[in-house]
Formats: sequence, C-alpha cells, structure tokens
Amino acid sequence: VQLQASGGGLVQPGSSLRLSCKASGVNFAITTMYWYRQTPGKERELVASATAEGDTNYAEFVRGRFTVSRDNVRRTMSLQMNSLLPEDTAVYHCNTIYRGTTFWGRGTQVTVSS
Repeated sequence: VQLQASGGGLVQPGSSLRLSCKASGVNFAITTMYWYRQTPGKERELVASATAEGDTNYAEFVRGRFTVSRDNVRRTMSLQMNSLLPEDTAVYHCNTIYRGTTFWGRGTQVTVSS
C-alpha cells in the first residue's frame, strides 16, 4: 500500500490550497481515508475523514473551512483548504487502515505565513 500526498506549499493567511492523496495497493472503494496533520512539538491531529460511501467528518478547528472529497475511480482523496490560518501550518498526511494495518503516506508541507 502506498499513499502519496501532494499539493502543499507556502501561502498567505486567508488563501486556499488543495491537497491530494493518491492511493495504490489498496481496495480504495471500501476503505475510509483520513487526513492528519502534525506540527513539531505537537501531537498528530486528525483533520478530516471520508468513508467509501462519501460520508465525511471534520475536526472542529477546520469545519467550515476545509472540505474533504474522494474519487473512488481515480483512487484519490482531496482536501480543499480555504481561509487558511497560520495555525494550519503543518505537515499533512493521508492515512488509511486496510486489512487491520495502518498505512501512512509521505506528507506534504503546508505553511501559512505573511
């Protein structure tokens, strides 16, 4: 199983970014996918999730600003991030649990700074 996140970058507060996670080696159509983020010195935070059926959940600190979506045909999950704040600065990872094993992808750095 491989998960590859992309789309990060350096943006100003109030800007938008769209992250993408490409999955391979997993039956994407039946797995729940997750976005996490981590900042040095802080615990990893769950940001959002999307079930195979398309049900979504968000952490309170991103609700209303971030939108998670998935394309089961292309085996991709996206995270549209709007109204970015400096505290959204982190490395964002996608994650799934497949056949009892947790898989993490290489993250993508998001930096929000003026």
